Amino acid sequence: MSESILEAHELHTYYGASHILHGVDFRIDRGETVGLMGRNGMGKSTLIRSMLGIVKPRGGEVLVWGTPMTGAMPHLVARKGIAYVPEGRGIFPNLTVRENLVMAARAGPEGRRDWTYERALATFPRLAERLDYGGWRLSGGEQQMLTIGRALLTNPDLLILDEATEGLAPLIAREIWRIIGEIRRHGIATLIVDKNHAAVAAIADRNVILVKGRVVFEGDSATLLAQPELLHKYLGV
Repeated sequence: MSESILEAHELHTYYGASHILHGVDFRIDRGETVGLMGRNGMGKSTLIRSMLGIVKPRGGEVLVWGTPMTGAMPHLVARKGIAYVPEGRGIFPNLTVRENLVMAARAGPEGRRDWTYERALATFPRLAERLDYGGWRLSGGEQQMLTIGRALLTNPDLLILDEATEGLAPLIAREIWRIIGEIRRHGIATLIVDKNHAAVAAIADRNVILVKGRVVFEGDSATLLAQPELLHKYLGV
């Protein structure tokens, strides 16, 4: 089996007549943490959605574990061991915390059940206190914890987090980063999109910067942080 979980080669994606991704190459390997960076509107979410089959690319190729899956239905990609926490969270507000978690629980592609309902509650004790709450009653931070917990209960090989800490109070955001670090230590590959570039660089093995749908930087965090002019030019920090 390929060591690369998810790959894109020469990916071109359009929204109507607007050309968003311009021949993007991307990969994330088994157990790797990758930060996907760029200002708003540079194609980060479009790249994720194109690889997951939510948006159909017009050109290029997507591989999951070395198998061509360009434009495959999203549920088929998910069954290959990829879990997605979208921007906006996407919980079911009419279901309780317990129901949101239980409905997602399943073994991973190779039958692994490392993440159980009990482990999720131990990792997110705040959720354990709110099991009978409807999703709509949770704070933004609690909703994010629920979304991440639900994704982990699919026992994925790769967890994709799109703006995991957006709009959260600093204390809650720090808790989310702590949880992401724990996930990383347990060997799950992680793709992180977040405006807190310093936090992303602190945890990522490798970083990719997109500008107007093109990759302008790829390298480890030490190399990125050693180039403040690059950070300022492409990320505005």
